[in-house]
Amino acid sequence: MHLIGCEPAAPLLALLCHPLPQEDGPITLWRLDRHGRTLTGYRLDLDTVEVRPSVLGGALIDVTITDPGEDRPTLAARAVWEIWSGGVPTRPNQWAQFDAEGRSEWLALTRVGPYGLKGLSGGTYHLDGQHVTDRSGLLLALGEALLGPGANYGRCLDSMEDCLCGGFSVVPPFTLVWHHADIARHALAGHVLHHLGGLSYFEVTVNLLREKGVTVVLR
Repeated sequence: MHLIGCEPAAPLLALLCHPLPQEDGPITLWRLDRHGRTLTGYRLDLDTVEVRPSVLGGALIDVTITDPGEDRPTLAARAVWEIWSGGVPTRPNQWAQFDAEGRSEWLALTRVGPYGLKGLSGGTYHLDGQHVTDRSGLLLALGEALLGPGANYGRCLDSMEDCLCGGFSVVPPFTLVWHHADIARHALAGHVLHHLGGLSYFEVTVNLLREKGVTVVLR
C-alpha cells in the first residue's frame, strides 16, 4: 500500500523512527459508510518498507507499507460493503444475490436490534425461506423476519439461543411461519451437527426454536 502525501507531523515521524514495538496496540482499518458510520474493522500488521519525498511536492512524504494479509477482507466483501455504504439496508433479501462467502460478510455487518425497554413477545412473523440455501442465509432470513433488514437474531446457533432466552428484542412465545421450508431442509441436509445427535442444521434450528417456546409452522 502506498500512502501518498502524508504530513510528516510528530506522531507519524515518531512511528517511522521507532516502528516496533507498538505500545498502543494494533492498527485497525475501519470501513465507514457514506454517513461516517462504522461498518467493520480489520487489524493491520503493517511493516514500513520505504519513506520518500512525496510526488505531490512540498514537505509531504510518501510511505510504502506491507501487510501480510492474514486478516484481510475477502474479495466478496467489496460488493457487500458497496450496498451497505448507503446505510443499513431497508429492503429484504438483498443478501440473497451473494454466495456463501458474501452472505457471511453480510451477516458480519448486521446488528442486533432494534432494542426496546423489554423483550417483545407474541405475534406472528413470516420467514421468507426461498433463498435459505446455506447457514448464513438461514440466519439472515430469520433476522429479517423478526427484526427487519440489517438486523440479526444471532450470528450462530449459540447467540440465537441467547436471543431466545430473553432480554431485548423479540422473545418467545411467538409464532414463526417459515415459508418454503423444504428449500432449507434439503439444502442443509448435508450440514450435520454430530455433537447434537447427528441432526442437520435445519433440524437443530427448528428444534431450538420450538424448545424455547416458538411455535414454528413449516410451509
